[in-house]
Order: sequence, then structure tokens, then C-alpha cells
Amino acid sequence: MKKIVCFGEVLWDLFGDKHLPGGAPMNVALNLNQLGFHSQMISKVGNDLSGKELLVYLKKRKMDMHLLSQDKNLPTGKVIVDDSDHQNVKYDIVAPVAWDAIEWTEATQNAVDKAEAFIYGSLAARDVISAVTLNKLLSTTTLKIFDINIRAPHYKMNQMEDLLRQADILKVNQEEVQLLAEYHNFSSELNIASEKLAEAYGLKMVCITRGSDGALLYYQGKYYEHPSYQVVVKDTVGSGDAFLSGLVYSYLHNMSPHKMLNFACAMGALVATHQGATPTYSLQDINSIIDHGA
Repeated sequence: MKKIVCFGEVLWDLFGDKHLPGGAPMNVALNLNQLGFHSQMISKVGNDLSGKELLVYLKKRKMDMHLLSQDKNLPTGKVIVDDSDHQNVKYDIVAPVAWDAIEWTEATQNAVDKAEAFIYGSLAARDVISAVTLNKLLSTTTLKIFDINIRAPHYKMNQMEDLLRQADILKVNQEEVQLLAEYHNFSSELNIASEKLAEAYGLKMVCITRGSDGALLYYQGKYYEHPSYQVVVKDTVGSGDAFLSGLVYSYLHNMSPHKMLNFACAMGALVATHQGATPTYSLQDINSIIDHGA
């Protein structure tokens, strides 16, 4: 069984009076578990009711929780979600919270070093404690996959550069590409930007998600594109995380670039047909979307 370690935020997404588990790296870990990988999550929850409920939820979902810890002082993470516009979801990410204070341990480093892939984002590096921990973990030779996940005001561009330099694979959306292109003073045209980013940071692969327009992949000097699958959208929360999960799954199964994009787009579409970021599903559900065509 392939082992994956994800680093970063675990939290509750608050949709009005409805609370749903979330956090990009946690969503990815849960998705990869459903796809048959052994995923672990390096993170923290608070010693509060929200934290206990989140741990219960993760246990029900059969998540390996050996690398999750509890903070005695900081609360469990929360994000207030405004999904009134399904194509332009807005997030208010509460700070400071427990996952801002993730500490390095020999156990976490050992898990990362033995994994097939280490998946991380930029949001969990907004606070110095978690940022220092992430940088130490990134000293590994394990495949490093960066889901850049830029959320204003929780980022600094010089920090993005440091995290990019340590990545092997970058997953980024088209809005984030615009920010990176402007910062580096190169074209924001997606094909050019993906190649420039790969060259600047020595990346093996760059994948750009384009929402309802599908996705683009730059891999081994070539470009690949895939349109989105047409589905009835309930909300897009977690769709990008599902896409990344599908990309990781297909990459580690040595699929062709076309098949990687196909599978990843189907995963993103499937999650968009549910409310919340972490619905349950099967490989058959994903293949059903693929079979019906883009």
C-alpha cells in the first residue's frame, strides 16, 4: 500500500449553521484513503469540543491519526464559508488556531522520509511555528507536491518562493498563476507561465486548474489540456483538493499525462456534485463520470 503524508490545516468549514470537516491537506488525505492509499496527516487540533468532534470524524473515516496532536491553548481551526456564488466561493480563515503551531518531531520526519509523497501547502506556513516545522520536513528526498493554495492575507511572496524551490510538483489555480506571473514579471498566459515556473524552480510537473474550463498540465517539456466534466454543481468546496488527489493517485500509478488529467478532472467534478469537501464515493463513481464524457 502506497504511503502519503499531508501537512497542514485540519478544520471545520462553517456554512451558516452547518459545520463540515475541511482543510485542503486533510481533504487530500481523506480522498487518497478512499482511493486505497495509506494517508497520514501532520497537524493539530485544539483541546476543545470542535477538536474532539473532528478526531471522532477522522476515526470514522479510518484516518491514521498517529501524527495528529492537540494544542492546550489554541482552538481548533475554523473557516467561515460564503458559497452564495458556487463558482466564486469566499473564505474567512480564523487565526490563530491549533494548526498554526505544528511542532517537528522525529516521528513526523520519519513518516515523511518513508512516504511515497509528501503533500503540503502555503496556508499552514502563515505562522512561524508551523512554517519552521514545514521547512525542516522538506529536507526529505521524498517526492514533494506543493498545493500552493494562496489565500489573502495569509501569505508572503518571498515565502512562496522558498516553498516552490523545495517542490517537485506544483498544483496551482489560474488566479494564483496570475499572482506568480506578476511577481516574477513573466507572461500570465498559462502555457508560458507553467513552463517559466518549471524552469525557475526545477519542477518536474506543473498543473494549473481552471475551474469550469478544466485543467492544464506541463510535464516533460510538453503541454496537455483537459476540459471540465459537465455535472450539476452543489458546491465547489474541496473540488481542487479532490483534483489534486486524483492527480497524485494517477501519477503514482504511472498513468499517461492524458489519463492523469482525465482522472483528476473527474475527481474534482465528482466532489462538486456534493455539498462539503469530503463526501464518500468509490472508484466506480469516478469511472462513471469518465464514461459519460466531458
